[in-house]
Amino acid sequence: MSLDISFTNKPCEHCGEAKEGFSANITHNLIAMADAARIYECLWESHGKIAGEITLPLEVGLKLMKSDPVKFKKHDSENGWGTYDNFIGFIEKVLLASKKMPNAKIEISR
Repeated sequence: MSLDISFTNKPCEHCGEAKEGFSANITHNLIAMADAARIYECLWESHGKIAGEITLPLEVGLKLMKSDPVKFKKHDSENGWGTYDNFIGFIEKVLLASKKMPNAKIEISR
């Protein structure tokens, strides 16, 4: 099972064309790590929010995780499906997208 997160901008008012979007996917095996970094809600429970709303919590959580990798690597999945390194990359991608598209609507699928 996994988390699918996507950002969707409103269509252009003039031509109706959809604007740039973003999507990413990560395993549910990282829920404990997300909880420890205090970013579970801004990722798994953000459906319907605006991307800019999760920027600050992601920045804080990412900084926390990078400040103590050993603490967070304890939550690595034993089967290798969900590691600290994978999660850091995922968070960085979502964070960058939230900064590029702060007014995009967040859609979550689990």
